[in-house]
Amino acid sequence: MRLGVLDVGSNTVHLLVVDARRGAHPTPARSEKTVLRLAERITPSGQLSKVGADDLVRTVAAARESSVRLGCADLMAFATSAVREAGNSAAVLRRVHKETGVELKVLSGEDEARLTFLAARRWYGWSAGNLLVLDIGGGSLEIAAGIDEDPDFAWSLPLGAGRLTRTRFTSDPPTRDQVERTVGWLAEQLAPVARRVAKYGTPDRAVATSKTFRTLARLTGAAPSSAGPRVRRVLTDTALSQLIAFISRMSAADLAQLDGVSPGRAHQLVAGALVAQATMRALSLPEVEIGPWALREGVILRRLDQTNGEDHTVHSD
Repeated sequence: MRLGVLDVGSNTVHLLVVDARRGAHPTPARSEKTVLRLAERITPSGQLSKVGADDLVRTVAAARESSVRLGCADLMAFATSAVREAGNSAAVLRRVHKETGVELKVLSGEDEARLTFLAARRWYGWSAGNLLVLDIGGGSLEIAAGIDEDPDFAWSLPLGAGRLTRTRFTSDPPTRDQVERTVGWLAEQLAPVARRVAKYGTPDRAVATSKTFRTLARLTGAAPSSAGPRVRRVLTDTALSQLIAFISRMSAADLAQLDGVSPGRAHQLVAGALVAQATMRALSLPEVEIGPWALREGVILRRLDQTNGEDHTVHSD
């Protein structure tokens, strides 16, 4: 069947359409992205602004229309940290449902970690052994590990690339002092988590997902996305350190000109790199492998696991 998954993130709203059936490999059919930067539209009082809510409604409506046009049997829509943390999230979700017919499910940080882990486990299989999965989003960092499909632990920390850019940097590019203070602060934040992770043993395979990790790997020499998902890509601590020394002195406008950097995410690349480096060092990871499947694929796989062959077609109102 054809399924659609709508991911309302801190930076982008992403519709992924796949052809899939239980026990089979989901095949991407269409991908549509809209940059909304919802996390930057949170008012000082902690509410999602009216303009932000208006744009979200329009974007979700357009995604629903696309899912109907593309013949999706189901549209699974979810929102992560930006909507989750907005003080008026309940009202925004009601409005989205009323005006678009789409019911956005708000995922907890732990849900994000568990579903991302599921996707990585399915991609790498049982041979990956004790699997450790990292994911950097706009608002949060997810860490999960275990030997089964459901991780032994799953944590979410408010250490997203966009969040740190807004809260730790006051200039573009950030000053050396801002970078150094952020490095020290991240080490402090991650130390307790690293001690807890260590209790579960040394991972047999460390996998990193998300656009941030993919971009960092690309900038350090990994194959471009055009080479396909099955090409092995890694990000090493050594290469990342060299990259940070280079990009931390560049403005967002200049970073956006680099091959593999999305203009809509360039402004948070330095913060994302610092989170990646701090996490790898806290967990004693000299390198991580870049996994092609992440949260959206995890949502699809969980949906397929729960299906009994039903086929509910999405109809427009």
